[in-house]
Amino acid sequence: MSADLKLSKVQKKGQVTIPIEIRKRLGIEEGDYVTFIETDVGVIVTRQEVIGMAALDRIGEMLREQGRDLYDVIESGREIRGDLIKEKYGLSDDDASVH
Repeated sequence: MSADLKLSKVQKKGQVTIPIEIRKRLGIEEGDYVTFIETDVGVIVTRQEVIGMAALDRIGEMLREQGRDLYDVIESGREIRGDLIKEKYGLSDDDASVH
């Protein structure tokens, strides 16, 4: 990352323009959402998708640490839904099977 300083003036409603060089480098286009992350030394601005991918990567990391994978989580969800259906509607095991 370079230390190339870019300035943008804050407008009346708190709006700022992200310099074109930065928008191009980050792949930010008109209509995209950006995320603001406050830190001790300032604010990080990034594409919203970047934050989502980082969260998914962290979830995958935590699952691997537990020796689990996405399929385990999906199967666990099916079991939990089946139990909830049985509990809520008073169904038997045969009645509550999730297809």
